[in-house]
Amino acid sequence: MFIDTHCHIHESALFPVEEVDDAVKNAIRNGVTKILCVGTNVKSSIEAVELADRYAFCYAVVGVHPHDAKDGWQYIKQILQDKHKKVVGVGEIGLDYYYDNSPRDVQIRAFEEQLQWAKEYDLPVSFHVREAFSDFWPIFSNFSGLKGVLHSFTDSIPNLERALSEGLYIGINGISTFTKDGNQQKMFDSVPLERMLLETDAPFLTPAPYRGKVNEPAFVRNVAEYHAKRRGVELEHLARVTSANASTLFSL
Repeated sequence: MFIDTHCHIHESALFPVEEVDDAVKNAIRNGVTKILCVGTNVKSSIEAVELADRYAFCYAVVGVHPHDAKDGWQYIKQILQDKHKKVVGVGEIGLDYYYDNSPRDVQIRAFEEQLQWAKEYDLPVSFHVREAFSDFWPIFSNFSGLKGVLHSFTDSIPNLERALSEGLYIGINGISTFTKDGNQQKMFDSVPLERMLLETDAPFLTPAPYRGKVNEPAFVRNVAEYHAKRRGVELEHLARVTSANASTLFSL
């Protein structure tokens, strides 16, 4: 019924290994039929592939996050060369000028090279962009034919409109259930259902009413319930459309 298109339960540095199996089972009990485990560095990308090997309904997206670009990203090419059947995308990659944990020129080099690999292997991209759209869009424009999703999108309506015009999907998670920012809520309400993807970003960004708890894929249902209620649509309809979106983008 639901697809969590972005989580990090595979990352041993973030999510207790001994709790992964329970999290997967809880997701199934809550109608989650597929889970995408998204890498942030070389180690977590390898762990994503390993977890995807363990569970038939889990998939891996591999890449190096802008925070970790300073530590290198070349090994991602090796993972992609293996053409593992459960690797369905490249990410999360992009630019983050809010923290600048890696120098901006290094972020840009890592981003551009991983975009080239996404094109080479014909894979969609999970984009991480934070306070960096002024550099993101020119780089994006240099790689024609890219498919992807703006993960955890919380930016402006103009950037939403640009993303939609470029054919990108919009990843919506627990932030939308607890933000007090009226402009953000207006932006979330403006995302066309046919371009929406549901995600958790677990173990981060736990949605209401579970604030204070560790996030997990099962809670993608709460994100779906929140938006179905706001939009006045049946939960089943929202689940069906967003799951079809995810299946189309990631060839699930």
